[in-house]
Amino acid sequence: MNLAHILARSARSFPERPALLVGERCMHTYAALAARSARLAGYLRHNLGLEPGARVAIFMGNTPEYMECLYGVLWAGLVVVPINAKLHPREAAWIIGNAEARLVCVSAELAGGLAPALTEGAAPVPLLVPGDGHYLRAVSALAIPVQDRAPDDLAWLFYTSGTTGQPKGVMLSHRNLQAMTACFFMDVDPVHADDAVVYAAPMSHGAGLYSFPYVLRGCRHVIPASGGFEPEELLHLSRRVGRLCLFAAPTMVRRLADRVRAEKADPSGFQTIIYGGGPMYADDIRAALDSMGPRFVQIYGQGESPMTITALSRSVLADRSEAAWAAWVGSVGVAQALVEVRIVDPEGQPLANDEVGEVVVRGDTVMAGYWRNPAATASALRDGWLWTGDLGSMDSHGFVTLRDRSKDVIISGGSNIYPREVEEALIAHPAVREVSVIGRRDAEWGESVVAFVVLEDGHGALGAEALDQHCLAHIARFKRPKEYRFVAALPKNNYGKVLKTELRALLRE
Repeated sequence: MNLAHILARSARSFPERPALLVGERCMHTYAALAARSARLAGYLRHNLGLEPGARVAIFMGNTPEYMECLYGVLWAGLVVVPINAKLHPREAAWIIGNAEARLVCVSAELAGGLAPALTEGAAPVPLLVPGDGHYLRAVSALAIPVQDRAPDDLAWLFYTSGTTGQPKGVMLSHRNLQAMTACFFMDVDPVHADDAVVYAAPMSHGAGLYSFPYVLRGCRHVIPASGGFEPEELLHLSRRVGRLCLFAAPTMVRRLADRVRAEKADPSGFQTIIYGGGPMYADDIRAALDSMGPRFVQIYGQGESPMTITALSRSVLADRSEAAWAAWVGSVGVAQALVEVRIVDPEGQPLANDEVGEVVVRGDTVMAGYWRNPAATASALRDGWLWTGDLGSMDSHGFVTLRDRSKDVIISGGSNIYPREVEEALIAHPAVREVSVIGRRDAEWGESVVAFVVLEDGHGALGAEALDQHCLAHIARFKRPKEYRFVAALPKNNYGKVLKTELRALLRE
């Protein structure tokens, strides 16, 4: 069953309900949003000749057109390739090429940088830019019904980087996303028709995936006028729109709770705040609960099992009378309803309670594999289990606590930053001999990027500003280091491997 049926269903059941708002202003009812998506789908299929299963990339910030592109692509029986709008155009172009996307829906402000990046490779890919004549013709084309798709057909191709090599395309089917949506209702929030989901986090990631349960209930979908996360704007919307629900990175939760506390603001306009995408420190969630009350739910997932490994419920977070609360508030909760979660040793054998091992998960939410990457698929999927690469333990009640990441990924402001990507960008500078990148705790962003740099002889005058400019020419702005430490040599073991543990010790000192 095509996931787009949920929009068609809500348009039939609640045609006049407000569906899409920018700030307080209603842009489309459910009937209008479905009609525009159906017409866009007709344009993609009949005017552009895209066949079922063809990939369409979406490289856009949070805009009202994101929703109609997302559902229009699915409605047409095509595959969504969401791309983080913060990526460098060259990074986006690589994803578009690897996915063999036939079309790119791209925001006007991003199109100028993307177009030349696309021409560096193979044949150029056509762009569909909201607001231009091409787009207006697309959403005025002849509508088509929702196209049939099998449950295991590809629906969503999400690119997630590894610690080595290029990003990998996670293949998610209609079944995967339907199971994720069912888990939302069972484990995260029941959702009421009067709720309003606000997209303060990127719609290319978890926030966009969480549009599905809210479409199913016929809720309001709010795009902030700023297009992103601004605590003062969210407080205003909570008062004017009400019953706000949002997905937020831990750093966003902290900033919002701090603003509520500083202004002594009334948090009653917030219904549910779902946090995930990075480590939430126990002190921070305690402070958020103190400021805003029992409005929080935590989820733990990966692109490979989107938003659906464990959940820490609102009721557990709110009940401080429970003897184990202090431990549970620092956990990521228990397995979601439609998955199994284990902690295993390197051979895949389950470990006893409270022993640390790798977190593995299986169920209908787990990806089919990586796009055209059988080696990576075989490494991640073993005997039906997804090996997450995260280290954790499970207590006797089933609560999972993440202890460390077996990968060196840095999570800053809810976005993944992979040291190898930054290192490869820096090492391309002719003055850089060696570099190693690590993360450190940051009060605002969760973690920040620190680069330890060894310069070539004769380049001692090179400063952080020059390296910053070099990074901005090669990788996304949010990935660049916040600090450069120039050192004479990197600590290494007998095999020549850089000892990042020693670098982290230097930061602690």
